[in-house]
Amino acid sequence: MPWDFSEELAKYGPAARSAPATPAGARAYCRYVTRTHYENFSVASLFLPRRLLRHFHAVYAYCRWSDDLADETGGGTPTRELLDWWRGELMTCFGGVPRHPVLLALRETIQRFRIPPQPFLDLLTAFVRDQHVKRYGTFEELLGYCRYSANPVGHLVLYLLESFDPVRARLSDEVCTGLQLANFWQDVRRDFLIGRVYLPEEDRERYGVPEADIASGHCSPAFRELLRFQVERTHGFFDRGEALVPLMPREVRVDVALFIRGGRAILQAIERAGYDVLSRRPVVTRFQKARLLTAAVTGQVLGVRW
Repeated sequence: MPWDFSEELAKYGPAARSAPATPAGARAYCRYVTRTHYENFSVASLFLPRRLLRHFHAVYAYCRWSDDLADETGGGTPTRELLDWWRGELMTCFGGVPRHPVLLALRETIQRFRIPPQPFLDLLTAFVRDQHVKRYGTFEELLGYCRYSANPVGHLVLYLLESFDPVRARLSDEVCTGLQLANFWQDVRRDFLIGRVYLPEEDRERYGVPEADIASGHCSPAFRELLRFQVERTHGFFDRGEALVPLMPREVRVDVALFIRGGRAILQAIERAGYDVLSRRPVVTRFQKARLLTAAVTGQVLGVRW
């Protein structure tokens, strides 16, 4: 069935009166949320150890619910109140027994891998910020947002792989920030239509790209140069983050490499489009995804670069 968050919120939100989920039911619900949304998960998860799948499902379902609470509930005070409710529900994972199926499954994952609250709370900080911050003046401010919106996801993955340490966390931040930036550049037009501009004001001024150009949907030469600059800068995050791959357990290196290659593929799609992300959203085709998978597997088998 297609995902209808209003129905999910009615069933499992703060006003719901449904009985608490069973552990098995909670895990099944997280699996449903993941498979309904994450089109790349079925590919990347081919190489995940089977023992970890349900824990990845739980983390993904938490992120999905957090995102939908922020973006699918109308904004303003009601959305902030729902995010406050969700924060309170999250904290029951660390000192109680949650009723919500996602958090019941997540509690098992948190206990099994000794995950602290901070990565989960940081994600909520980003979603709350989205309610009132729609523009970024500088690239440093945008990176500050990525610190909350993207980097905690990498930290959670490292905890699940029992590989969290300061060195890996720093390299993971490079990858996750790169992925977030690549998505921003891919979705300039789409984000503008929902009131958000992630291209920093300082860069738009430097290249002579007023917000009206984005609103018009016309890809000017100045806009192409601005996107070229952002794409080249974002490649640097993946260049630095590739050092993470050989530091990870061998059984998950393909997965890590796939995320990096996937981020680069988005940037390459933007390049092939001549940096025009206003008239049409550049995408990575199924064939290109298959090539990424083949390249990642080949690198794993032959030890290429890692």
